[in-house]
Amino acid sequence: MRCRYFIRQAACGVGGAVLGGGAWLTSHALAPQARLAVLPPLPRKFTAADTVSIGKTGIQTSRLAMGTGTVGSGHHSHQTALGIEGLSDLLRNGYDHGLRFFDAADSYGSHPHVAEALQHVPRDKVTVLTKTWARDAATARADLDRFRRELGTEYIDICLMHCLTEGDWTGRFQGVMDVFAEAKQKGIIRAHGCSCHSIEALRTAAKSPWVDVHLVRINPFGSYMDSDPQTVVSVIREMRANGHGIVGMKILGQGALRNRPDEALKFALGLDLLDAFTIGAESKSEQEDLIRRIAAA
Repeated sequence: MRCRYFIRQAACGVGGAVLGGGAWLTSHALAPQARLAVLPPLPRKFTAADTVSIGKTGIQTSRLAMGTGTVGSGHHSHQTALGIEGLSDLLRNGYDHGLRFFDAADSYGSHPHVAEALQHVPRDKVTVLTKTWARDAATARADLDRFRRELGTEYIDICLMHCLTEGDWTGRFQGVMDVFAEAKQKGIIRAHGCSCHSIEALRTAAKSPWVDVHLVRINPFGSYMDSDPQTVVSVIREMRANGHGIVGMKILGQGALRNRPDEALKFALGLDLLDAFTIGAESKSEQEDLIRRIAAA
């Protein structure tokens, strides 16, 4: 597996993983060079194409989401650098291998690429997730209209507020939440939620009944996370107890686990907390290698 597969991403890029509890953590959880604890055998076999349910949304999709935002910012990412045809082909290759989850964002610039892929697969067979930086109602409403045009779809399965950092975001950005709630009632989106980039925002999200789906940064070393793994896991447990859907990102530690992907994947799969997780590949060979590793974990 090539090094660029794990290349460092921007602060709000993609990735993710999580673990079940403190017994699996070493005292060096924040040190990338630390050795992982010996992992117990997985209770069952997993595949990237397993059909999973995302919380209580009614959305069923694949365990692995295809990320499109490695170093994603300024409407560009390593995936969009493949070109519209190149990234569309990569998404379609994943579809041919049973992956049904497209993870996009406005800031990645990946909407046209996803739109091209959607021209070649049944729309009702795939889950489209995207994200907005809107922080006011007018921008949120305009973004939902624009996103659907760019994606070439009448509805968006999951739309998230992107990269929240404020602990009081549910009050500060109530207007955006109201627009999303109305859009869900109208069938414009099927579920709404957030990606958080601070422990304060994450804790607020866990308590919010408005959140249908979380995109959570979690890995065994605390790399590019909101806090140490044990703290984040405790918040994820609260999310789960509240019936929220959970999609993991930073599963490979944004490079910290680049030399031990099998351990990292086994670490993630040993949980009973994540509904799915997202990882961005940059080639068909990387994508297929990841699919094989998940099945072999």
